[in-house]
Amino acid sequence: MIDRRHWLGSSAALLAAASLPGQRAHGSGTARDAGDAAPPNTLRVAFRVAETGFDPPQISDVNSSMVAASIFESPLTYDHVARPVKLRLQTAAAMPEIAADFKTFTFRIRPGIFFADDPAFKGKPRELVAQDYVYCVKRFYDPKLNAENIYVFQNAQVLGLSELRERAVKNKTPFDYDAPAAGIRALDRYTFQVRLAVPGPRFHFVFALPQYTGAVAREVVEAYGDTIGEHPVGTGPFRLGAWRRASRIELLRNPQFREQVFEGEPAADDVQAQAIARELAGRRLPLVDRVQIDVITEAQPRWLAFLNGALDLLELPTQFAPVALPGNVLAPHLAKKGVRAQRALQPAMQMTYFNMDDPVVGGNTPERVALRRAVALAYDEEEANRLWRNGQAIVAQSVVGPFTSGYDPAYRSEMSQHSRARAMALLDLFGYTDRNGDGWREQPDGQPLVLRLASTPDQRARSRNELWRKYLAAIGVRMEFDIATWPDLLKRARAGSVMMWGFIWSANTPDGSFFLGIAYGPNANESNDARFNLPEYDRLFERQNMLPDGPEREALMKQAKNLLVAYMPYKAHAHDIVTDLQHARVRGHWRHPFMRDLWRYVGVDGPLT
Repeated sequence: MIDRRHWLGSSAALLAAASLPGQRAHGSGTARDAGDAAPPNTLRVAFRVAETGFDPPQISDVNSSMVAASIFESPLTYDHVARPVKLRLQTAAAMPEIAADFKTFTFRIRPGIFFADDPAFKGKPRELVAQDYVYCVKRFYDPKLNAENIYVFQNAQVLGLSELRERAVKNKTPFDYDAPAAGIRALDRYTFQVRLAVPGPRFHFVFALPQYTGAVAREVVEAYGDTIGEHPVGTGPFRLGAWRRASRIELLRNPQFREQVFEGEPAADDVQAQAIARELAGRRLPLVDRVQIDVITEAQPRWLAFLNGALDLLELPTQFAPVALPGNVLAPHLAKKGVRAQRALQPAMQMTYFNMDDPVVGGNTPERVALRRAVALAYDEEEANRLWRNGQAIVAQSVVGPFTSGYDPAYRSEMSQHSRARAMALLDLFGYTDRNGDGWREQPDGQPLVLRLASTPDQRARSRNELWRKYLAAIGVRMEFDIATWPDLLKRARAGSVMMWGFIWSANTPDGSFFLGIAYGPNANESNDARFNLPEYDRLFERQNMLPDGPEREALMKQAKNLLVAYMPYKAHAHDIVTDLQHARVRGHWRHPFMRDLWRYVGVDGPLT
């Protein structure tokens, strides 16, 4: 499940993005300036990068998915406080029935759940039904939407849907939503079934992701057409109030939201989770009437807004870690104000990818593999973690992130190693030498060797670029930077026109296939940004994906990780350690490794009543 977050110009989130054109307000709310006083019972948070829109099939960034997850609901969710993570019911009446061969999944939806009011419903209450989930999955296959996350379902081989998509493409006709597909259908008003061509032991986790499988009403989509991303209508606790693009998003309590009371099962030895569960026990959700989200792209204004009390929660920018968290302990001046800190390793992976179609760094010939491995060896990950991230991460040994299957804290590989001598030896061996005596290496055929890294224009990105420049200059390789806005670079990346770029990938489920999928050949132009294509790797990916968790699957995943180290289509840098700062008035906040729907559990203004 792809959740492409941002360019590596920031350690925990992108710190700058161009303002998107236009400012539109939606719903009954009114947009306010960032300095305006918020109404009572408002949770105030900040995004580091502008949202893109709130239509699930067209979402590929974390910020938009967090908003969508507060509006739409999937059949399942996660227990807010349980660690290890545990699935819970959301709109489902019971856990799905999963066939012994892991090919058939049957979901039963609870009657009496209603969508938020919208003119598309013509004044009538609109009940959630099984067909809404069938429709939401089919939308990923609509060629018109060009859904980047379609691979979530294509890799699982949901029966019949790819054929419907291919028919629409071939005939140049609209996608036929009414055509039956063997892989997903409503059995009755409240029951739907999914069938796969191959075993999918962990496929049901997809239905705990409202940013992918949140129910949408067909009449709403058809009413708003191409502007559906501006008019999200779901069954969740919030609805979109006001929205000024790239500036402010306002979520308001959904008056039609059913009665939902907090339930959680924290581990007996988890003191903090136990305390949160006691505080929230029996409380009706959501706990606030309004969520105010301001887009503050630069770290310093975001930090000052928190210090001044304009934000209730802050994901600590790593450059302020020495001030706020010296020695990874909350600074006394913050503790005196009642500020609390929650620090947690994340199921995320920072990486830089090499475009395998690029004539300089791409391909699997020995000299190109040697070049990529030399670049990886030249990068001093330990120093970068100390200087650039202020120690707020652990160095990555593979592309697989913590808390997911396939992650082994004892695994060690060349991915994390730094050796200038080995990097230079590799380049010498494969003909990347300085032929003209100008101090820079040329390619084996004598052509100039210049690596180009795509980057956003913010200060954080510039500081990272200087590290790249320094490390590669030390081995005689010239690096230049293609500077553009995040939306522009994303378009170029999907078109395959950048040589090198990077993101933070953040997992949505405990399934480590999410990370391995970024190198699976058929995912090219979707999650496989590198366009890596190695049949041996593809076979390993497919085999492990069909196996239940256990030693056999772990062994295959290790082989896959080893291949990615050997061919280096991705240079995995680090796994984030995120610190959330919260003021004393905040209650119930507890970052979950995978769940995006968090705001329904957060209260403000002192003890809850």
